Amino acid sequence: MRSLAFKRAQSLNNGISISWLEQTWIKNPLAGAGPTTADFLLLKKLGFKSIRLPVAFTYFESEHIPLQNVFARIDKVVKQCHTYGFKLVLDYHYGKINDTNYSEETPKIINLWLKIAKRYKTISANDLFFELYNEPPHMNPNVWKDAAYNIVTAIRKVDKQRTLIVGASNYNSIYELSRFVRLADENIVYTFHFYEPFFFTHQGAEWVGDQVATTGVSFPYNAENFPALNQKAKGTYGETNYEQYKHDGNEQSINDKLHIVKAWADKYYVPIICGEYGVYNKNADMGSRCRYIKATRAALKKLNIPGMLWDYDSSFSLFTGKPSLANLSSCMKDAIGYNDPK
Repeated sequence: MRSLAFKRAQSLNNGISISWLEQTWIKNPLAGAGPTTADFLLLKKLGFKSIRLPVAFTYFESEHIPLQNVFARIDKVVKQCHTYGFKLVLDYHYGKINDTNYSEETPKIINLWLKIAKRYKTISANDLFFELYNEPPHMNPNVWKDAAYNIVTAIRKVDKQRTLIVGASNYNSIYELSRFVRLADENIVYTFHFYEPFFFTHQGAEWVGDQVATTGVSFPYNAENFPALNQKAKGTYGETNYEQYKHDGNEQSINDKLHIVKAWADKYYVPIICGEYGVYNKNADMGSRCRYIKATRAALKKLNIPGMLWDYDSSFSLFTGKPSLANLSSCMKDAIGYNDPK
């Protein structure tokens, strides 16, 4: 079963998240059309092999939106992925679990996963994956591990064949994963998110706060065009990261940090996947974004770690407008390994 998990993990390489059913800041995310035939054809042309679909189940429940309405959207994507030959990761996004409420929240998460598992039990386990919980917060790792164990155990009563995807606490941190003790279940792929250095990838991201207030940061680090520290970042981690960027803002640092999780995976002999990587596109210049994505993809490939980009058509989008070849810069084509047949 472990060898099957390794094989399935590799099938997810060259993946991308489609941000849609987790956009809780939009009044009604379900009103959107979701990915179209044109989107799937474009993704296929660009060489993507898998899609990650984050779903804000807890949000929909809190808004009293019937689960059947959410499932109807997911069903459509499941069918589209089958039609166009994509693997699909169904991801439980934006849960509320923490150190104080886990005993109440875990049964709610389990209850939902049982409904999902029963609904999609007939879909091939080679084609559909379940990602238990996106970015568990900064919480006691043992508490999160206990919750993850209970969720996995519950799903297994309904579906023994499905490959499950599990990450560590502190927002799928590489450092927390490197301290995680693997679960007993043999059919698990372990995930992490890679936005190192965060100072660059999230520059100016409003939802993060003052620590990323410094913008105009290029990749790799260049002393000649390095901006002044934004005063809002003074006294935050952003000031520390500002000083550190001369060491962190390069390809070697990306390689070194990815080696941390690779060493952990080798130690336990388990498959891992980079479930998210990318750059917030509002403030980073295109050349820097391209260089960063190309460097991260190269480092992942070198370590044989499958990767999934964040994201297709939102604030981390690869495109300079609506998704199309015309809106994909030449350097981004190069970064994702697309050879334009002109």
